[in-house]
Amino acid sequence: MLRIAVQSKGRLYEDTMHLLAEAGIKIPASKRTLLVESSNFPLEVLYLRDDDIPQSVATGVADLGIVGRNELEERGEDADVVRPLGFSRCRLSLAIPKDADYRGLTWFEGRKIATSYPAILRRFMQEHGIGAEIHVITGSVEISPGIGLADAIFDIVSSGGTLVSNNLREVETVMESEALLIAHRGMETEKRQVLDELLFRIEAVKNAEDKKYVMMNVPTERLTDIVKVLPGMKSPTVMPLATPGWNSVHTLIDERSFWQIISRLKELGAEGILVLPVEKMIL
Repeated sequence: MLRIAVQSKGRLYEDTMHLLAEAGIKIPASKRTLLVESSNFPLEVLYLRDDDIPQSVATGVADLGIVGRNELEERGEDADVVRPLGFSRCRLSLAIPKDADYRGLTWFEGRKIATSYPAILRRFMQEHGIGAEIHVITGSVEISPGIGLADAIFDIVSSGGTLVSNNLREVETVMESEALLIAHRGMETEKRQVLDELLFRIEAVKNAEDKKYVMMNVPTERLTDIVKVLPGMKSPTVMPLATPGWNSVHTLIDERSFWQIISRLKELGAEGILVLPVEKMIL
């Protein structure tokens, strides 16, 4: 049985539980139990603080972990990155008071920066030859400049709303982050077989993300023109209808380009366009 360490609460927890549910893995809801076993898959979930997950995987306490790239980089633990997961995206950035006159990284020379990520910040400053004072703080880093504790901050940024509410502005992005699936390097062969099955399910879920299954009726004389504008894994599926001169065309469309393609299809004569969500896609 595989043991996977996940964050015990917050957005990363919610995204992780959603992924496991979409992969058909049932995890009993429990807020008081540290270790919970799936009822239909050889997997048990170990709930931890996000900053404890890299070490738990590196030492073999857990076989797998889902953790932000920022935490893995900060802790410097030895674990395999199996795959990025594409959710819980954020960035680690430097932010300063919004009225400060910023003209480049030299602004930070000799200044005090508050952060919960001293290792990443220290490496960045050394790479750029900046001698800043790093002040380690946990909790509400963004209030530090306002109360005179620091001149600037280095912290996670998602929407940027927290910075604005604290009269700060983002000036340098140091690292982009997202959730990663990581694994213990010394995992046994039997457990790796279970991991392969888990990855198969995750891939099917991730492949289907932001995809729409589209069916439409197309006049035969416009079929070639319509097929040219349609994306697809290989090519669209084309089936003749009972009505002579008409065909049913099926394809997948990425949601990001959906409306542009649909508008073009209508211009070319497509009718009866039916759009369905895609839950899983196995390549």
